[in-house]
Amino acid sequence: MASLPYADVDSTQRAIAGQAEGFGRFAVGGLHGPLVTVTTLSDLFFTYNFLEDDGPGSLRDACRNPGPGWIVFKVSGTIRLSTYLSVGSHKTIDGRGERVKLTGKGLRLKECENVIVCNMQFEGGRGHDVDGIQVKPNSKHIWIDRCSFKDYDDGLIDITRGSTDITVSRCYFTQHDKTMLIGADPTHVGDRCIRVTIHHCFFDGTRQRQPRLRFGKVHLYNNYTRNWDIYAVCASVEAQIYSQCNIYEAGKKKKTFEFYTEKAGDREEASSGVIRSEGDLFLNGAQSCLLAAGSGEGSVFHPSEYYKTWTMEAPSDSLKQVLQVCTGWQPVPRLLDHHK
Repeated sequence: MASLPYADVDSTQRAIAGQAEGFGRFAVGGLHGPLVTVTTLSDLFFTYNFLEDDGPGSLRDACRNPGPGWIVFKVSGTIRLSTYLSVGSHKTIDGRGERVKLTGKGLRLKECENVIVCNMQFEGGRGHDVDGIQVKPNSKHIWIDRCSFKDYDDGLIDITRGSTDITVSRCYFTQHDKTMLIGADPTHVGDRCIRVTIHHCFFDGTRQRQPRLRFGKVHLYNNYTRNWDIYAVCASVEAQIYSQCNIYEAGKKKKTFEFYTEKAGDREEASSGVIRSEGDLFLNGAQSCLLAAGSGEGSVFHPSEYYKTWTMEAPSDSLKQVLQVCTGWQPVPRLLDHHK
């Protein structure tokens, strides 16, 4: 029977710190900070230069506190964000023990490092450029784990403008068009530094961008993507994608991999990206449509150049079943915090 990684991260409150696989493996979040408890679903925000709501006990208040902090909840329900919620460095937003949904807007990880977001729900984000989690610019050491995402006006997760060393794991994505953009646009050549690992996620009927990558390096492994409407994975300008032991199950659209040609801002010639598929399982007529030999496939990085181990198994029906049940928000019991 297939199983997911991270079997021990729910043993205590902070056991998850530093345990990510892949490029986000150094993310410790708020490990060295105090426990900060959210006790209200109200939101603290600014309108017309006035501070609305009293703030103490809110998630926004917890995220605005200077210094590291491990944020937990003693309330379940929906937090309606009227503006992006900015998350500073050395923070963990830990939804285990409760069921908390963010709606209206999303999280913004701007110029920060060491952030963990786990066991949260994101649904119904509205407005121009509104993403569930927006990682830009120049953020690093980020881990997004076991979160559920659906129905935002822009992306569910966007990682752009020099943000790097990020892992997205055990997440559930559904009811959305442009799921995950990595790399802003062809003029942002600084995105060549981007490195992201996406593993053990379930993309359930999302239309495209699982993910779409420009410039950077992405390692995909043991994900389940089904019923896309345009393509599953896209490599744009200078992208390198290593797709390893994933399950791609087509619906009406059969093309799994897409290649878009764009001209980098500092290049004369346009180019697409490259994808290497190793051990992937293609179901229901899914077509890999990889570029022909000699077109640059050999230039794809190998994950072992950057990290030595990762938990992976051959794609199978049992893996598919586990990912349908065990991704996204989970009813994890409240955990003990042994931090002194």
